Amino acid sequence: MPNLIPVPQRIESVAGDALTLGPETVIYVPGDDEQAQRIGRYLADVIGLAAGPSRLRVQHAAAASAAGIHLRLGGSTGPEGYELVVNASTVTLTAARHAGLFYGVQTLRQLLPAFVEFEAERADKARPIHVAPIRITDNPRFEWRGAMLDVARHFFTVDEVKRYIDLIALYKFNRLHLHLADDQGWRIEIKSWPNLTTHGGSTEVGGGPGGFFTQAQYSDIVAYARERFITIVPEIDMPGHTNAALASYAELNCDGKARDLYTGIEVGFSALCVDKDVTYRFIDDVVREIASLTPTPYFHIGGDEVKTLTPQQYVQFIERVQKIVQSHGKQMVGWDEIAPAALLPSTIVQHWRPDGAPTAAVSKGAKVIMSVANRAYLDMKYDNSTPIGLNWAANIEVKDAYGWDPATIVKGIPESALLGVEAPIWTETLGNIRDVEYMAFPRLLAIAEIAWSPEVSNWEEFRGRLAAHGPRLSALGVNFYRSPSVPW
Repeated sequence: MPNLIPVPQRIESVAGDALTLGPETVIYVPGDDEQAQRIGRYLADVIGLAAGPSRLRVQHAAAASAAGIHLRLGGSTGPEGYELVVNASTVTLTAARHAGLFYGVQTLRQLLPAFVEFEAERADKARPIHVAPIRITDNPRFEWRGAMLDVARHFFTVDEVKRYIDLIALYKFNRLHLHLADDQGWRIEIKSWPNLTTHGGSTEVGGGPGGFFTQAQYSDIVAYARERFITIVPEIDMPGHTNAALASYAELNCDGKARDLYTGIEVGFSALCVDKDVTYRFIDDVVREIASLTPTPYFHIGGDEVKTLTPQQYVQFIERVQKIVQSHGKQMVGWDEIAPAALLPSTIVQHWRPDGAPTAAVSKGAKVIMSVANRAYLDMKYDNSTPIGLNWAANIEVKDAYGWDPATIVKGIPESALLGVEAPIWTETLGNIRDVEYMAFPRLLAIAEIAWSPEVSNWEEFRGRLAAHGPRLSALGVNFYRSPSVPW
């Protein structure tokens, strides 16, 4: 059986010879559907020159019997499901919606040999590509299959974020949560409060130069992700984790004095002045500008690790900000500390603390994203010898990242309350994208399977499939951790 991650819902062997892809192979797509055509071109780019002297042609749909790769819309596979059939002459990929087509392309991609992932453009290296006959029917377990990238502690460029988007797309993630502001830096241009980036974005952990996304750059990231069926979820953490804002504007502090820029990694010492009206004008402007740039349903307000406010102050703040987020047409998302507030049924709670459960919010109808820190935090060390990362939650080997069920890991949170799963990666100790890759891969593949596959298999079976992805990750240039528990 093929070494697919995440493992599909159903795989059936098909009798017959393998399909051979070569320079004459054509990708057929519905002729009047630009989105389907774009998916076809994406597949042609994935294969590149591996099969011949030029990229595979993408043409309007032909008869079903025509040899080649057929991408079709139709059937009842569900909003993200697909059916993929390979025989000796054709690949037929059918989905009810475009997202399913795209995820089916990722499965087909994993059926191809790893050498297609190399970026070499030399046609003299082309060779026939063989694909064994197979039938796959697939649908995801959870609606929310997320990764989170912290660009606030250390800044990452547009191209680096796009690379992360491309890597998570291969494993069928559909959310990228961007942590855009924290004590150490403010990373997105807010035109009505320009000092947030000119001053608050000027540094990072350790005192580096920092950086920020202009609104045009952020919009470019959003569009790039959308083409890969990934929804960007912007986060502006508040009322804590706000020193970059407090350093940029004195009036956001209760004493009216701007704070010094901060380049350490301690938490819990900063908070907006929740009793000032200017604070809520500031929040309204920030949410308004980011919401206008993000044509997706969500706005994440953080809400974690607030140590300088009373419980009453905190709850009142969350409830007031929830109304601001709603007024700009977005669903509020927050870390699990927000659960005691009077939340709207549409508000989403992201559960991260292993020793608690947001049962109060669930009882009022809130949905939960499961990001339990001792399983899903990708910045945790693999073991005590890992040169980067932290271990305040746990050391998390690949087996630990795989060996949990989101529906049973927290008592009082039934599967019916789960929106999905997300794997955050915080960057206090991760100074470049190579560091991020080392900590995310291969654990992110384990999270991908937990989020997508209806039944997670045993570790022994998974680690065999995972080992088979080593050549693909290498071909993509990923700086992944070669866990000694995986037979690479």
